[in-house]
Amino acid sequence: MASCELYAFCGALFGICSMITLMVIAVDRYFVITRPLASIGVLSKKRALLILMAAWVYSLGWSLPPFFGWSAYVPEGLLTSCTWDYVTFTPSVRAYTMLLFTFVFFIPLIVIMYCYFFIFRAIRTTNRAVTKINCTGSTRDSIKSFRRLKNEWKMAKIALIVILLYVISWSPYSVVALTAFAGYADFLTPYMNSVPAVIAKASAIHNPIIYAITHPKYRSIRHLLNIA
Repeated sequence: MASCELYAFCGALFGICSMITLMVIAVDRYFVITRPLASIGVLSKKRALLILMAAWVYSLGWSLPPFFGWSAYVPEGLLTSCTWDYVTFTPSVRAYTMLLFTFVFFIPLIVIMYCYFFIFRAIRTTNRAVTKINCTGSTRDSIKSFRRLKNEWKMAKIALIVILLYVISWSPYSVVALTAFAGYADFLTPYMNSVPAVIAKASAIHNPIIYAITHPKYRSIRHLLNIA
């Protein structure tokens, strides 16, 4: 049982930290693209490290309660994996499940959507401004600013792809857990519990593949390796 709890704890810790990290990336892209002057010199290496440490501590805070009696880590589905207990219909378990989804899934998702809404709006406004400048005669500063924003937008698009795949991967698992939370756990078969769990936990393989395909630096490294 100890190995089951350790497996479930690691799955919870890494899954939560992934979502919080994606939210932090979205917020970073938001400030860099929508408030470029205000963001200059704000995010130092030391501050970035503190933010990442805070993300891990926050994730740890939501992963530890099952060890202390608030919910529990139990086998799930086909009994080939373990997760937190979202099936037991008790006030304690339901409270943990609802708070977990609220603070590590829904709120981060809302923050991400908010950030990308204003990122899209800033890009659209900039494109219109550049079109107008081209009609009246462009300046070196305006072109330089646009190129910088364009590069930041490329990074934001890569992050957005990662976020979308993460949300898509975890959504079926979320639906299953919320179905049990609503009191319909009896309608869930072992396969309905296990398959979404596998899809969700397999989301960890997306990031290196996406960055290897889309990020210019990774592509250049791959090109050098092919030449060698």
